[in-house]
Amino acid sequence: MISGTVEASIDRQQVSETIPHICVCICTFKRGDLLLRLLRALQTQRTNGQFSYSIVVADNDALSSAAPVVAEFAAQSEMPVAYCVEARQNIALARNKALENAGGDFIAFIDDDETPAADWLLRLFETHRTYGADGVLGPVKPSYECTPPDWMIKGGFFERPSYTTGTKLHWSETRTGNVLFKRSILRSGEPPFRAEFNVSHEDLDFFRRRTSEGCIFVWCDEAEVFEVVPSSRCNRTYLLKRALLRGSNFPKHPTGRLSGAIKSLIAVPCYLVALPFLALFGQHLFFNYAIKICDHGSRLLALAGWPLITNRRGIA
Repeated sequence: MISGTVEASIDRQQVSETIPHICVCICTFKRGDLLLRLLRALQTQRTNGQFSYSIVVADNDALSSAAPVVAEFAAQSEMPVAYCVEARQNIALARNKALENAGGDFIAFIDDDETPAADWLLRLFETHRTYGADGVLGPVKPSYECTPPDWMIKGGFFERPSYTTGTKLHWSETRTGNVLFKRSILRSGEPPFRAEFNVSHEDLDFFRRRTSEGCIFVWCDEAEVFEVVPSSRCNRTYLLKRALLRGSNFPKHPTGRLSGAIKSLIAVPCYLVALPFLALFGQHLFFNYAIKICDHGSRLLALAGWPLITNRRGIA
């Protein structure tokens, strides 16, 4: 249960030493209703007696807006839950704050606008045991608040790649929206997530560094979580701005900048020439390449020192 103070952490000595313990980390920012829904879904996770688990909520709001939500949940649940605040607006720092307050043998991350299937943690844990991997990732599927336009469904703009269970992942195929990994892959004396990745790609950077050290991450296609897609995102403006944000953060990556720049220099004119013809084959195809143009174009501008969008609040 959460303590009466604003911040509380889960003592690593308090978790079970007889079976493995998983700490589920959630970073949140002013999404109280969605956070409460996620917390309630987490308390009914199946374990089959194979592990115990607890929750850490890292609030990235200096005003501690999530504190009443976590307190309400803690008052109604026996699930161990810790609450902490990272006042600096930075997703990487929020993830680090969550890890500072987490106990146990394994870390899981899930986003505050997602809800897991009842066997989510169990599937991740069993896949870890089966393949002996350092970490396991699973699918994030869209859950639409309203029926999206047909072209959006046909284009799969909120769909993410999926793989066969057990597939070894390249670091570019990783993320933190649905992942379980061994605590032992964290390195002392080094922040797990780097502050320069303040709005996105902090997860790619983390997994890139871990895979370069020999860590293995595999896929579990049965460990499903569902991401809320609000009506405010089911439009062209959001999709284009999301692409601009993605491209604007590209220069922060320490590797692949030259090859990425060359690829973008080739892609932008080619896609621009093809765009009118693509419209003949459907709106979904036309818009898919319009998004690619925004992505590559903003990448080039950011490399030149003119990033277009640098904050998630500028797109949602």
